[in-house]
Amino acid sequence: MARYTCSFTVAVSLDHLQKTLIEVLQSCNFDIIYDTGDYLMAREKPGQVAFAKLVTVEVLIDKSMATNEGIRMNFVVKNEELPLQVENYCHKMFYLVKDAVAQNQHWQLLETVAG
Repeated sequence: MARYTCSFTVAVSLDHLQKTLIEVLQSCNFDIIYDTGDYLMAREKPGQVAFAKLVTVEVLIDKSMATNEGIRMNFVVKNEELPLQVENYCHKMFYLVKDAVAQNQHWQLLETVAG
């Protein structure tokens, strides 16, 4: 199973975080399948790649440590594909999501920590 992790700290109000995060994931061709407010799961829309390569993104929003200065989000991007090559499909999608989060205009990126 391919699995990539990253943490982001962004400056945005809690009221706008959820909506903006959903928009970011949808712009990367993901459907939101589970949302509890502090946990979000999105799955890539089928049709472009084999079923085993479909990517799932899990986002944990650390609201307990949220301040006016920043909110931390932990991302896990994974699929069922064996990562036999460094540049596999899941890795490509990981960078797509990472770039979309980093370049979003609705928040200010304060910190990125790749796992």
